[in-house]
Amino acid sequence: MQITFVDDPRDLTTALAAVDADIVGVDVERADAPRYFRRAALIQVGTFDHVVLVDTVAIPQVPLLHDFLQERTSILHAIHNDLEPLRAAGVGLNGVHDTAVAAAMLGLPIGLDPLLQDVLGVALSPDKERFQRADWEQRPLPDEMVAYAAGDVIHLPALWLSLTDRLADSGRQAWYDEEIASVITNEGEDTRDWTRTKGLGRLDGRARAILRHLWHARERLARADDVAPNRLLREATMIDLAERPADTADALTRRNQRRGRPTSEHAEELFAAQQAGLEGPEEPRERNGRWTERERAAYDGMRTARAAVAKQVGLDPGVLCPSRALWAPARGEPTSPQELCDLAGLKDWQAEVLAAPLWQAYTDAMQNDPVEVEQHE
Repeated sequence: MQITFVDDPRDLTTALAAVDADIVGVDVERADAPRYFRRAALIQVGTFDHVVLVDTVAIPQVPLLHDFLQERTSILHAIHNDLEPLRAAGVGLNGVHDTAVAAAMLGLPIGLDPLLQDVLGVALSPDKERFQRADWEQRPLPDEMVAYAAGDVIHLPALWLSLTDRLADSGRQAWYDEEIASVITNEGEDTRDWTRTKGLGRLDGRARAILRHLWHARERLARADDVAPNRLLREATMIDLAERPADTADALTRRNQRRGRPTSEHAEELFAAQQAGLEGPEEPRERNGRWTERERAAYDGMRTARAAVAKQVGLDPGVLCPSRALWAPARGEPTSPQELCDLAGLKDWQAEVLAAPLWQAYTDAMQNDPVEVEQHE
């Protein structure tokens, strides 16, 4: 295998020309741990014979790589991690496939290392975790990091060809097609929300209001400065401030208790956010309402039915259908299997195997007489 490291745009055309294949592996080593936005430090593209490592620290925009990939099928693993940094480097993908999604549809290990071992009998570096934490912006890159980066892509084309054969043999190609289309369509969707903060559940209404104001202030500052929110103000600190507000902006800064980027330059705005939460209306605790025993029975019954189907088709239950998706049909009074699937937000491939057993579980629960209500946990 030949590895070409490119840090001069004038060398990129020649380097890419040496990758003579219609199907190529693509991967990104990111340098975004301290940043808000995902950025690539290195983009790897190639096959088992030749890998090009594009230094996006030296060449932040690589339109030549974009053009190269438009004419080829790109194989990635866990594509949701890489599309944003690729786009930031000016690289879009045309024909694209994800070996992690294919593996999930086949009930195979989703991690690249165990998947390669399972399908191709290939073992990657045993130091993967160390390399994932490494500084990919350092130059020159140590030889061992260069070898690791190349190793992440050289097997992807062969892995994809094997997985696509298995998809066809199992009759699950349509499952994969729908799932990968959903992953690509929803890529970039902002799922960040203050209600996901760890420790929120123990806060009262006043503390919740403080946390909400702090979270949104931190988010604005982090986006503006392109700094990871937790490096600006730790989640644990926000919970602590929500429960025991700081007396001054300086005190807020001291409470952050972290190394690295100080928050003193933003202390006043963060302190003002804390005070707005302290002085404004309380934030009520979100409640799911009270569940009847039949609704709980419907939810539990559908989860049991889902687990049975997952075992039958050889998929992880969470891949087949997340438990949370069953909340809405448990309480939504669906009148048909299709309406139940719609309430759960199931894709066509999921509804294909789940509609009948979920509907049976739901109707069985609804046939019971209602009894006292109880709080759903």
